[in-house]
Amino acid sequence: MSRRSLAFNFGGFPQDIRIRGPVPPLALILEEFEALSGDRPPTFLLICDEHTLPLARTLSPLGPCCVLASGEANKNWAAVERIIAAAAEAGLGRDSLFIACGGGVVSDLAGFAASVYMRGVRLCNVSTSLLGMVDAALGGKTGFDLLGLKNLAGTFYPARLVYLPVESLRTLPPAEWKSGFAELIKTAVLDGEDFFRLLETIPGGPEALQDPEALEGPEGPALEEAVYRAAAYKGRIVEEDPRETGGRRALLNLGHSFAHALESSAGLGRISHGEAVAWGLARSCELGLALGITGAERAGRITALLKARGYETAAPHPLMGPSFMEALKKDKKNRGGRGVFIVPAAGGAEILREAPAEELLRQIVKVKS
Repeated sequence: MSRRSLAFNFGGFPQDIRIRGPVPPLALILEEFEALSGDRPPTFLLICDEHTLPLARTLSPLGPCCVLASGEANKNWAAVERIIAAAAEAGLGRDSLFIACGGGVVSDLAGFAASVYMRGVRLCNVSTSLLGMVDAALGGKTGFDLLGLKNLAGTFYPARLVYLPVESLRTLPPAEWKSGFAELIKTAVLDGEDFFRLLETIPGGPEALQDPEALEGPEGPALEEAVYRAAAYKGRIVEEDPRETGGRRALLNLGHSFAHALESSAGLGRISHGEAVAWGLARSCELGLALGITGAERAGRITALLKARGYETAAPHPLMGPSFMEALKKDKKNRGGRGVFIVPAAGGAEILREAPAEELLRQIVKVKS
């Protein structure tokens, strides 16, 4: 039984989310899939990476498994081909099930492969990283990096069933904690004061967060509560605009225009997505201050929390490459050739309907003309 559950409908594509302790066994996944869809998938393919293979094998010790090379540098078309080839070799049909067990890279790749294999097979995400639990595994965005640009190719394809087994977080290395916690901070900025204050009260850095006593909050395990709030907020926003056609879903990209440009210009894989998002969030605060949208106190609290968690907040970023502004112009969120930026505002964030002047952006990121 799941400890907490959420259910959403993304434009006719339902998604059920189960927050539980351990990684679920295969029998439970198939049982819950049957309860939700009315039939049991006859065959399945496990998809994981080198790091999550042991966890995937607790789910199913003997079933067919596609093991990917780990890391952002391997989030490419070759990995998608590997998944499709493994599915074909295992004899999967359109009524089969892809089970992605891993973090954001695994869920993005498996989701894209599921969306195109035989024009679409069923999908379950078992998210084992903090970044995956609060962002990548939820909502339906899939994709991979192409031509040196972050997630240039992708589809909208929500997993029917998503498991967030919080016990798996205790084995994450500090770098993975840091990457995921940045997305938590971003979501708390969007969601409101209670969520933000919850993150301010969790003590220490990634190492402390792995201590069970440090995770206890006034209403139970603080980290589990934070994961639940992040999943609930993202689900509500995505329901309003499942395919990101111009509605409030764009708010989820707070900090991401700067972040994706940083990742691309630094060389994909050199900086984690979460660390790039944290730096991008700090830049969004600076942009909001410059435009008179973000109050000084609010920007200060956000930046202080980022610094307390050990993120780089100053510009220029040490890993920023010379192609930063070009990557910013090519961001896939741009509309009509103009950048789409989101900045913190009172009680949430605001989508800028008019792109900031390039000279202002250069001042914000400290890049010379």
